[in-house]
Amino acid sequence: MELTINGEKHQVADDGNRLLLWLLRDELGYTGTRFGCGAGICGACTVHVDGIATRSCITPLAALEGKEIRTIEGLAEENALHPVQQAFIDLQVPQCGWCMSGQMMTAAAFLAANPSPNDEQIVEAMGSNYCRCGCYVRIKAAVQQAAGAMAARQDVLA
Repeated sequence: MELTINGEKHQVADDGNRLLLWLLRDELGYTGTRFGCGAGICGACTVHVDGIATRSCITPLAALEGKEIRTIEGLAEENALHPVQQAFIDLQVPQCGWCMSGQMMTAAAFLAANPSPNDEQIVEAMGSNYCRCGCYVRIKAAVQQAAGAMAARQDVLA
């Protein structure tokens, strides 16, 4: 089967039952996608499939042929960090960092669908990603900052 990951085509010899997380990490070297719970609960393994935040630890390869897969390694745009990535750095969000790629992928997909969220919407959207270090206040602030940066960028382009 052929999969498109971060804009690149990859030929994968598989029956389709293998999970996306293990292909990404073990075969293709996309180690920014993390293993957390293995049950699709914690969000550490979140990637985008056709722009939708998707748990790679429970997604079989058979469900992905013909779809665009994006990992944290492919989130940056045109030699610049994605506004979510930049906000997480600016606000020094990570403590241990294990969940952060999943947090950023969830935030980026959320902001693509809702570019002007209020605080409650941010909390709800990010509530399905767990941070064992408890960085939720900084995560919310980073999503707010990224939304502002993305809105400002749209104003410049308009």
